[in-house]
Amino acid sequence: MPNRITELESLILKYQESYYNAEAEISDDEFDLLWDELKKLSPQSDVLKKVGTGSDTDGFPKARHIIPMGSQDKASNGEEFLEWAGKKAIKNFIVQYKLDGASLELQYEKGALARAVTRGDGITGDDITPNARRMKGAVLKMDIPFTGGVRGEVIMTNAVWKGKYPSKANCRNAANGIMRRKDGEGCEDLEIIVYDASVPDNDYFFTDEIKKIEWLKDRGFITTEVKVFDSAQDVVDYRNETAKKREKLLFDIDGLVVKDTETDMSDLRKARPEKQIAFKFELETAFSILREVIWSESGATYTPIGVVEPVRLAGTTVKRANLNNPDMIRSMGLKIGSAVTVVKRGEIIPKIEGLAPIENSEQTSEIEFPKICAVCNSDLTDGGTRLYCPNPQCPKRLLHRLEKWVSVLDIRELGEKLLRQLFEKNIKNIHELYALTAEELSGYDRMGELSAAKVIRHIQTKRELSLAAFTAGFDLEGVAETTMEKIAAAGFDTLEKLRNASVKDLSAVYGLGEITAAVITEGVKECANEMDAVLKTGIISIKDPPSLESVPLRGLSFCFTGELKTMKRGEAEEKVKNNGALVKSSVVKGLSYLVTNDTASGSSKNKKANELGIQIIDEQEFLELLKSALSNSNAVKLHSGKNQEKKSDNKTQGELF
Repeated sequence: MPNRITELESLILKYQESYYNAEAEISDDEFDLLWDELKKLSPQSDVLKKVGTGSDTDGFPKARHIIPMGSQDKASNGEEFLEWAGKKAIKNFIVQYKLDGASLELQYEKGALARAVTRGDGITGDDITPNARRMKGAVLKMDIPFTGGVRGEVIMTNAVWKGKYPSKANCRNAANGIMRRKDGEGCEDLEIIVYDASVPDNDYFFTDEIKKIEWLKDRGFITTEVKVFDSAQDVVDYRNETAKKREKLLFDIDGLVVKDTETDMSDLRKARPEKQIAFKFELETAFSILREVIWSESGATYTPIGVVEPVRLAGTTVKRANLNNPDMIRSMGLKIGSAVTVVKRGEIIPKIEGLAPIENSEQTSEIEFPKICAVCNSDLTDGGTRLYCPNPQCPKRLLHRLEKWVSVLDIRELGEKLLRQLFEKNIKNIHELYALTAEELSGYDRMGELSAAKVIRHIQTKRELSLAAFTAGFDLEGVAETTMEKIAAAGFDTLEKLRNASVKDLSAVYGLGEITAAVITEGVKECANEMDAVLKTGIISIKDPPSLESVPLRGLSFCFTGELKTMKRGEAEEKVKNNGALVKSSVVKGLSYLVTNDTASGSSKNKKANELGIQIIDEQEFLELLKSALSNSNAVKLHSGKNQEKKSDNKTQGELF
């Protein structure tokens, strides 16, 4: 888990760098997936409090923002938006297009444009004033002596992009690159559309968002389209209508910005303002032609990837899409030349969902499956859901296992190049790493005595791993550490119990399934001798399973919905995870408790919990449950199951449930 958190933090910072200071390498949807995963795994991460890296790659002078440019919370569907709106005391919602461009703050002194500052790290950005002066919509001199900031988005219209910059991935990338040119060339092709304004020493200069937009128009600015609704459902309906016509707009938008009509400057200064939200569009669907299937090799598994005719999807040009496994290809009747539907369903790589409902005059041919392992020449096994090399001694499998082990243990000194050298010189198994000496290693390419000693010291550092991390390090095909954590939480929390577990036993763990259970049982059996050899080194050990006292909520799962009064939702989730319980983002079969302060509401989560017989408790009951569990974990009998009658208030905490 820590390794994944570190990886996510590194990726987010990297992609923020490219987004704010160069050209985006991934789409907004892909970035959001990384952000959401980090928020779930480590809600207190400092990276989540940052907006960008703000490096000065272009050499522009730096300038501070008048009001920090924070990020917005987001809703990806109507249910999420209605949940957010239900927690806010908003009488009227102001709705604006969420422009897909590059953020810019125009700073004025006595009505004259003094600076134009990019988003940067949210506090400080690049001063690109000379370039901004050349853009359409830049008001150089107001008709009043205004001193403050005006916020907007630098955009490129679709017509300009198609006519002059088709080599750029999208309008936003083109705009972001041009606005940072030192010579300013091309800035006349850009346009500034504004949506906000503020005065640093007067929080009451603007008190109404509608009047603020009118004020901006009166000053000569180009503003976003504005709608006002008094119902959250009306906002959802408008967003659905807008999604249908977005392709016909002059510029790209990726959703709506929804906020209170009353201006609140104290909220605007927050890193993530609470009174506004980005209401994004549903993921897009596109039709294309399957041109080729290539087979990605990872460890023993061969995974099919479809090469499609390039299409625009979620703001990027898509050329490849996931096909998952052989059975998926067969079930859809796919052939080379087939017209296919390409979607994003939460994957970083788009997915081919099936045959497209369009006429197709292309000639088609059968998709050829690999038959022989490209490394050891063994016949591949087509298991339907998995095409793989069954040879346990296949060099590719062994090397991939070594790489996975080093990754899980985060032995950074043992880089990929050095590891491959070791493999080529007969280090084929994990336990053999622990027999290496500094003297042996010093003879390797670019490896002196001091460097060799450092590597050996880090390899031989004693480590106590969780069972989940230990087993994940042996590269059980397609099985992540988080999956092994679920298994441990279900009671298979020692190596002995895991070895004795049958496919039937593991498939009973919620969310696992028979196929994954079989992969785990087979993998544990295959790696048994190697696991024992690693443990015999005395350098690696497995942590004892936590006692009931240390994980009093073990075996339980919680889903939180709505606003909590005593803590933030992320804090509540951390509390239950730290005490052995699982956190679910939705109401699913097997959930122990749904926690909400509106237990009688007709929300979709409440309805589903009632249908599934899941107990619904409020925040106070949750706190009492937690307190009871922590204070007397051996005496408190905790269980999930059918809705139960609430106990009377005169019961002791230990009898509460």
